[in-house]
Amino acid sequence: MKKVLFFIGLCTLALNVDAKQSGLSTESIKQKIIQQSIEIYPGNCPCPYNTASNGSRCGKRSAYNRAGGYAPLCYPEDVSDRMVKEYKGRV
Repeated sequence: MKKVLFFIGLCTLALNVDAKQSGLSTESIKQKIIQQSIEIYPGNCPCPYNTASNGSRCGKRSAYNRAGGYAPLCYPEDVSDRMVKEYKGRV
C-alpha cells in the first residue's frame, strides 16, 4: 500500500505543467496525467496495452494488473476529478 501511495504522490508531484496553458480540456489533462504516470514507472510494463521488451503486449503481466506494487494510471477513469483539479490549480 505504501508503494501505491508513494507512486500516486510521485505522479502528482512530477506533473510538468506548461505555465498558463490550462485552457486544456479535462480529457487532455487526464491524458497528460496518464502519460506522466507511465513515464515515471521504472519497468517495461506499466499498463496492459504497453509492449514488453520481447515485443508482446504486457496484458496481465503489467503493473496495473498486479496487486501490491506500483499502481500506474493507465486509463482516463483512473484519473480522479481531484487529480484534474489539482493539475489545473498548479497552472
